[in-house]
Amino acid sequence: MNLSFSDLRERLRDPALTALLVLETTFIFVMSPLRALGMATPPTVFVTLLFLAITVVVLLSRSKGAIVLVLAAVVLNVTGTLMHLASPSASTDVLRAGGEVLARGALGWVVAVAVFAPGKITHYRIQGAIVLYLNFALIFIALYRLLVEISPGAFKGLPTEPDDPGFVAAITYFSLSTLTTAGFGDIVPIHPFARSLANLEAIIGQLYPATLLARIVTLELVHRRGSRRSDD
Repeated sequence: MNLSFSDLRERLRDPALTALLVLETTFIFVMSPLRALGMATPPTVFVTLLFLAITVVVLLSRSKGAIVLVLAAVVLNVTGTLMHLASPSASTDVLRAGGEVLARGALGWVVAVAVFAPGKITHYRIQGAIVLYLNFALIFIALYRLLVEISPGAFKGLPTEPDDPGFVAAITYFSLSTLTTAGFGDIVPIHPFARSLANLEAIIGQLYPATLLARIVTLELVHRRGSRRSDD
């Protein structure tokens, strides 16, 4: 049986999304704390795998705009990384962060379309909703890191060196506690832009679950009504 590219894309999209969810949760909840404890190697390889997974998920989508964004993100990230290795500067940090934010923005675009589109609610759509939620945290992690690289005193209670083994774990912890509005207060934004970003992330963290729940309930009710009409 010969499969067209469209059929192959449909078959691979959901498993790729599942793999991306596994990679994201592993990075956030396992790799970051292990790195802070000195029990894991630098996360370069793992981050590369995560970036590739994002690229694959976006390329498997039908969105040409998202594909253009993720390809631009790859160029920015690779260029920024190579330039940073040769001569570290604020501009190379901006390029790397810009590439990461663009890639995650493209991913969010693709996943949001799939999650909020009309149709039956499946476990893959629930996975997509979780990926989208974690994606918000990861976008803000990239922005917070860039801010610390530009202004080392932007946060109180946070390691000032982004290359510090505990930095990624600390900034991940801060981002998730802000997104969930837990706000333990051991890491405090000092810089005006740090505070602004934290406020924005907290607002998203409040609005997204409510919007998601309302949309999922609506879609499920519409699907059930449609099923009943077809049975009648």
